[in-house]
Formats: sequence, structure tokens, C-alpha cells
Amino acid sequence: MYAVTLDGFGGPEVMAWKQVPDLPAPGPGEVAIDVVAAGVNRADLLQRQGFYPPPPGASEILGLECSGIVAAVGPGVRDWQAGDRVCALLSGGGYAERVLVPATQLLPVPDGLDIAAAAALPEVAATVWSNLVMTAGLHSGQLLLIHGGGSGIGTHAIQVAVSLGARVAVTAGSQAKLQRCAELGASVLINYREEDFVSVLKAENNGADIILDNMGAAYLARNVDALADDGRLVIIGMQGGVTAEMNLAALLGKRGSIHATNLRRRPETGRGSKAEIIAELRRHLWPLISDGTVAPVVSAEVPVAEVARAHPLLDSADTVGKVVLRIREP
Repeated sequence: MYAVTLDGFGGPEVMAWKQVPDLPAPGPGEVAIDVVAAGVNRADLLQRQGFYPPPPGASEILGLECSGIVAAVGPGVRDWQAGDRVCALLSGGGYAERVLVPATQLLPVPDGLDIAAAAALPEVAATVWSNLVMTAGLHSGQLLLIHGGGSGIGTHAIQVAVSLGARVAVTAGSQAKLQRCAELGASVLINYREEDFVSVLKAENNGADIILDNMGAAYLARNVDALADDGRLVIIGMQGGVTAEMNLAALLGKRGSIHATNLRRRPETGRGSKAEIIAELRRHLWPLISDGTVAPVVSAEVPVAEVARAHPLLDSADTVGKVVLRIREP
């Protein structure tokens, strides 16, 4: 089969579409998928640069989500069969013609949704739902602040939060991105290059009930300052560094809490597992995707042979939402 390989670590030029050994037949509880498309995520960029190795036992090939057609199922798999249109949450391996994945990490492609667009769903959906709903308890009437509102996670989180009856504030670095966030349902639009999000949030609601943060260290103290009483800060990224100081008295005074989570290294099954999250998505979020309430936001679809062009696109100031790699026609 063919897959994207890495010629060392570095810039996009280290990636190439080359022949690699075929995968074995699916083992117990596994499904083989003929990949149609793969979502591009920031974790892929970090892995390409040598900063984010896959978990033990996971594929070294890039790609944390894909869509495609079930090619074969392993012993014990009863909910899926060859020919099913699916998308999947992966620990790696999505930038390839075929991937093996635990059956518990598959989701059906919603009726009416383009199968390539479905590749943009599993990673963001699992990240958003597990953090905002399962961890932070987002519900109607709350004010949610999303840093990076124009990102794949941001554009998905806006839609999910609005569907739950929450108000949404976002930060972004351009008016074009803020306008797209407004179209998706965000009502408080903050250009972080021109405005202080702490001041805006305090004026709006005396702070945010929940903050979804991709910056980490750089925003830690300001995020705590921007929380409302009983607020929850959920950290899912470290684009602004890994080490910071904060005033614990400020957090204690608000009865606030800080959660830091990671999706890729969660166990396959059990409490807090990928299987648990996928089951929650299918039960609660997939109906919203099927009826169009929540939709994938895809900024660009790139042929896999041009993978070196896809990674810079994800970092582009003009990109809103996701970038998808097209592997084959369905």
C-alpha cells in the first residue's frame, strides 16, 4: 500500500507519498478501512517536526482521523461489515491507503454528508464533546470562551455550544475569522490583536463560565482572571508554551477549576477511554450532525500527493476550520 512517510523530522518537505508494507488482516476487535480522506491536525505538524511521537504500539504514520469504506472486520466485530461508510478516531496511520482501528473508535458517516468531509469530524468532535460536555459540563445559559475560534476545534465547538443553548465568545486574529465565527453562532467576537479578552469577558458576564484554551502557559494567568465564579478552564493545547506561574488565590477566590486533557493517549476502553467518548458522540452529537445542526467546516481539500502543501495551509492565517487530505475516490 501507499502512505505518507517521513524522511527525518523537519518542514513539510520531509513528507512523501511512498509505498510501504501492507497491513496485516484485522485482529480481534479491529476493522480495516480503505481510507478515502484524512483530517489534518496540529498534532500531525508537531509529529512531523519530531515533537509529538505516537503512543507505544500506535502506527508511526501521521493521521489521527479518517473516513473511508470498511474493507474487512476482525474476529468478534459484529456492529460493522465490509462496505460500511465510516469515519474513525485514530492513534495514528490515517495518511495511508488503509488503516487498522479498534471497532469501538468507528462512527457511521451521517446520511447526506460527503464522505471526505466526514474525515474532518472524529478528532474535533471527540475533543470538543469530551472537554466541553463530559469534563466541563457545558449547558444552556452559560458563557463559553473559545480561544482560536477559527480553528477546526473552534468552529466545531461554536456549533456544539450554540446547539446546547450556551452563549459563545471567541478570540481570533482577523476580522474575516471573527465574521465566520459569527456566522456559526458566536455572539462575542474578540480580535486578540486589538482587544483584551479579560476585559471583554468581565464586561459581558463578569467572566466566562467555561474557557476552552489551546494556548497553555501564555494565557494561564489571564484565563484564570477571565473566569466567572465557579468557572472551569479546560486546557487542550500548549501553543503558548508549557511553563507558567499563576496566583492560586485568584483561582480559590472564584472557586474555579483547571482541567488539562489529552485525547491521543487515552486508553482504548474503560473509564475516560476513546470508546466511551465515541459512544457519547454517537448517542448525543451524531443526531445533530445528521440533521445539519452541526456541520464540519472544511477550508481546503488537498490531494495526498501534495501533502507538503496541506500542512502550511493549516497554519495559514486565511484558513478557517479544517484541512482534509484526499486519499482516493470512494
